[in-house]
Amino acid sequence: MAKIAALPIVGMVLAECAQAGLMIVSKAAMSTGMNMLIFVCYSNALAAFVLLPTSLLFHRSTERPPITFSILCWFFLLGLLGFMAQLIGYAGINYSSRTLGTAMLNLIPAFTFVLAVIFRMEKIDGRSCSTLAKTLGTIVSISGAFIVTLYKGPPLLMTASVDMLSHNQLFLPQSNWVIGGMLLGLHCVVAAAWLIIQASVLKKYPAELIIVFYYCFFVAIQSVVVLWFVERDLSAWALNSRLRFFAVLYSGVFGSAFQVGVSTWCLNRTGPVFVSMFKPLGIVVAVAIGVIFLGDTFYLGSLIGASVIVTGFYSVIWGKANEEKMNDEAGAGSLTSKKQRVPLLHNIIDEI
Repeated sequence: MAKIAALPIVGMVLAECAQAGLMIVSKAAMSTGMNMLIFVCYSNALAAFVLLPTSLLFHRSTERPPITFSILCWFFLLGLLGFMAQLIGYAGINYSSRTLGTAMLNLIPAFTFVLAVIFRMEKIDGRSCSTLAKTLGTIVSISGAFIVTLYKGPPLLMTASVDMLSHNQLFLPQSNWVIGGMLLGLHCVVAAAWLIIQASVLKKYPAELIIVFYYCFFVAIQSVVVLWFVERDLSAWALNSRLRFFAVLYSGVFGSAFQVGVSTWCLNRTGPVFVSMFKPLGIVVAVAIGVIFLGDTFYLGSLIGASVIVTGFYSVIWGKANEEKMNDEAGAGSLTSKKQRVPLLHNIIDEI
């Protein structure tokens, strides 16, 4: 039982490490002048190519509903939101930094809660501690995003090597911190909408890797359609450097196929609360890699803002977890009083 319970934990740790790596390689590739749309197209096309045989093999013995036109429309919508999220997110990283990008990812749970309230998927009870924690956590997280976007502050961690500074010119172009932060905030809104649509699609078609395959496939197709109008220079498609080739290879295999696939698998088995709890791990990974290996500068504003975002983030998570616990207790109370209550830990093990 313990091994089965450990699988989602290991999966989400690896997925967040892959996400942090994606932030780094995408920033590096675009710093060489690579078109963001071409990067998105290559990455998702490669991911779809990898996922086609993998998804069929993984779900070969799984009973699943037929793929109807309605299901394909849901897949297309999922791909459209994903395409917009990737494009806006990469633009934000290109204007700002890897550290800011991973810090802003913690806004996704807060925006997901706001959208769920708007679409009446989440109920608000002013007398409930859970609702208060989620509401205040959302406000605190958004406040932290404003801090990390509008205030840089003095540098806290930076490399002193002259050789590294000359090398970093490739990785750190002139950026606009505020525009990058705003784009990353918009990316979080679109990503939150993507999560809501994804949860709906999983209920209609519970085959995770097949969903991820169609998602990557439609993102690649949509990228080609847009590129047909905005990029007619065929030389822009050339992967004429090892850095670009490695960035596309990493993004397709690990950033899209592996990271999205594992996250979707964990989401379907443990729920969004469990998956969201691992988002702050991306900050630690990105900061460590960026400062130690790539010569990134870590600013005071990033530290303060990220701390505020994480505080608000865990407030939202605690409120959601407490709400689910109260719902479970209410469901258990409706059973016959003659049955002996089973300890909470035993219930969790049985469910796993």
